[in-house]
Amino acid sequence: MNNSVANTGRLLGAALRALVVLTVLTGAVYPLAVTGVAQAFFHDKANGSEIKADGKVVGSSLIGQQGYGLDYFQPRPANGVGENSVNRQYTLILSGATNRSGDNPELIEWVKEAKAKVIKENSVPGYTVKAAQVPADAVTSSGSGLDPHISPQYAALQVHRVAQRNGLSVAQVRKLVDDHTEGRTLGFIGEPRVNVLELNIALRGLVEGS
Repeated sequence: MNNSVANTGRLLGAALRALVVLTVLTGAVYPLAVTGVAQAFFHDKANGSEIKADGKVVGSSLIGQQGYGLDYFQPRPANGVGENSVNRQYTLILSGATNRSGDNPELIEWVKEAKAKVIKENSVPGYTVKAAQVPADAVTSSGSGLDPHISPQYAALQVHRVAQRNGLSVAQVRKLVDDHTEGRTLGFIGEPRVNVLELNIALRGLVEGS
């Protein structure tokens, strides 16, 4: 009986010590160590890859934004994105794809409407957009609906509209796009791309400085 109680006491004591040690290690030491390394070596990424303009955070380089006026470059469509319907305290955006197959009639109609809109909005006096010029990313959303990038082809298609609406030359705006075109990651991963938010911030700076 006494041995049994003593053994139980020792086991409970050992378990309690293990709990305390593991709680300190995994609940405090490890998170603090990871946070310290992240802040020291990956400060920008650890803090959300923030993009600042005029001293204020205006977004993240990892998350696309909607609602740009036609004076600016347009992002990819976001047909798969929905609004939060549970927590009404905040206006949240939920990411998601359209979940439509390539031959789905609804998706086909969305693409047709999006292509017609792209052609209409970007055709300006002296420059008419042809249907064959419209790239896929101009009329389809990404898997998350929050892709921050567009293809250089889609950016180039918008150059004439942006130049005309901002009183800039086509050459100025085209150079802006070229300067903000990122190559493939490590030279072979992915495709060349343009971050829309960063491009529009640079555009605004060019307009204000002209």
